[in-house]
Amino acid sequence: MNNKMIELDGSLGEGGGQILRTSLSLSMITGQPFRIINIRAGRAKPGLLRQHLVAVQSAAAVSGAQVAGAELGSTTLEFIPSGIYGGTYQFAIGSAGSCTLVLQTLIPALLYADKPSTVKITGGTHNDMAPPAQFLQKAYGRVLQQMGADVSFELKRYGFVPAGGGEIIAQVQPCKQLKKIDLLERGERTKGYAESFVAGVPVDVAKRELECVGAGMGWTADQLLVRGLSNDQGPGNVLLITLEHEQITEVFCGFGEKAVKAENVAKRTVQELREYVASGAALGEHLADQVMLPFALAGGGSFTSSVISQHAKTNADVIARFLPVSTEFKPQDKRFIGTMKRN
Repeated sequence: MNNKMIELDGSLGEGGGQILRTSLSLSMITGQPFRIINIRAGRAKPGLLRQHLVAVQSAAAVSGAQVAGAELGSTTLEFIPSGIYGGTYQFAIGSAGSCTLVLQTLIPALLYADKPSTVKITGGTHNDMAPPAQFLQKAYGRVLQQMGADVSFELKRYGFVPAGGGEIIAQVQPCKQLKKIDLLERGERTKGYAESFVAGVPVDVAKRELECVGAGMGWTADQLLVRGLSNDQGPGNVLLITLEHEQITEVFCGFGEKAVKAENVAKRTVQELREYVASGAALGEHLADQVMLPFALAGGGSFTSSVISQHAKTNADVIARFLPVSTEFKPQDKRFIGTMKRN
């Protein structure tokens, strides 16, 4: 790859933090520096928040990068990497900002490191607008494994909004070339279950969520699991519904909120799950978005998804700025098919 500075506008497309995270990952991997303006211009609070700043700082540590504009609230950033260095790292977000989004910035790059890596991140592990830790472990991690990557995620402590304080440790073995795969069919369902986690919240909240899931899915008591956590990990509540299939695992989540009934949290989550099931697609909306970067690194591949979001379309555009890969999305019955090819 050449070392010409790539110029990016963070206000384009979806206008969120994914533009920055994908750019950081691919800059480290390709060695191409970039400059981005209007960071997170599409958000209520534009610029770098704590989790975005830590993503930049951690990427800089892993790649020995020169960085300008890495400060809270910054809407412009320049990033010039020099390599990818494995090892033991520890990063603290210092708020309930998402640990998982920081990890998704680092993991693809660390696959290309010179030696194995251990990364510990503290902050939020279960917060809205970010994948929960179990999504990385069961859904995203399974796809990486199918592509030949050896990556594991250990959830040491839960961290909810607003307190944070959670901890995730990722182990990454080098993998110089990901295997190209297609994820077009999910296969037969092998397992389905719901878990409601509560910390510093009445256990009745979990029971009501699970009763609602059970009624909506026709599931039995052994598929409806209350997960009580120590009060010092809260207050917080998350409902996770996991569907394991022959080819893919999907995780759907709903977060408890003040003044929102437990039944409403469950109904929203079940509705998202039902739409996925009805589509017949292999991947749900969020997993489809997140497999695009490893697919591009593998040289392409195809997948079906229940939804193709603006988030995914923007991600495809950013990927194409760093790699000679094009992405096409087409409707197919009740689902969409995404195809990534080398140009």
